[in-house]
Amino acid sequence: MAARDEEFSEYVAQRRTQLRRIAYLLCGDVHKAEDLVQTALMKLYVAWNRVQRSGNVDAYVRRILVNSGIDESRRPWRRENAGLDGLDPVATEGLAFEDRGALLAALNTLPSGQRRVVVLRFFVGLTIEETATDLHCSTGTVKSQSSRALARLNELLTPDFRAVGGPR
Repeated sequence: MAARDEEFSEYVAQRRTQLRRIAYLLCGDVHKAEDLVQTALMKLYVAWNRVQRSGNVDAYVRRILVNSGIDESRRPWRRENAGLDGLDPVATEGLAFEDRGALLAALNTLPSGQRRVVVLRFFVGLTIEETATDLHCSTGTVKSQSSRALARLNELLTPDFRAVGGPR
């Protein structure tokens, strides 16, 4: 039991920041992301021996994050907006500040299915097949959702990037 707890703690220490980022991109709220990560880690702990034997712990946790996000969005109290607008986590690298805000705002406008595909494909870096496996859908669904999402993001972001001197 002690070895199991130690292995689990080591996994959490290595992956917690990445899980928070994925959860934030899935739900768009720092506090909801923390709740999603906590829920995912609790469920992972319960199934740790089985999941570890299967050898694909990361895929299992990503699936828990996606499913938990769907479950939470269906609860009535989650439909209310928190009164803490403007509290975004501090990013350490990547896009310029102006572009980051526009990207997150555009990402928030995508339907949840498209948003999940974009996060898993382009943030986490999964292949089409891995994304389809994580989301329990076909590769064709991943491709079509990805295509629609990227077209919408391009439509939303192109004027913003041109306004701040970004790519054309």
